[in-house]
Amino acid sequence: MIHTIDAQDKKIGRVASEAATFLMGKRTTAFVRNKVSDVKVNIINTSKANIDIKKKDDKEYVTFTGFRGGIYTEKLSSLIARKGFKEVFERAVYRMLPSNSLRKQIMKNLTITE
Repeated sequence: MIHTIDAQDKKIGRVASEAATFLMGKRTTAFVRNKVSDVKVNIINTSKANIDIKKKDDKEYVTFTGFRGGIYTEKLSSLIARKGFKEVFERAVYRMLPSNSLRKQIMKNLTITE
């Protein structure tokens, strides 16, 4: 089953939460928590999403390498400039999925186009 979500004039979080529920299989009758569902999700028009200017300046993504002094922060605007809107939506959906061993397999069912 394939679902297409149009991100035009929508907020990042709304699109990501909808995609995450589809990917987990929660909207199917055969939902099982410990299996990857066969639902595929396409997100289109990510570059036309509704992102406030304040959000671009204030939102920070924090990554930690595991070593001392290895904390890196990056603003949303610089992430978009460096990797594009695809990365922003990918990170949003990834962090809305449950953090277990199925997360990587579930993310393979997600395709994002700008």
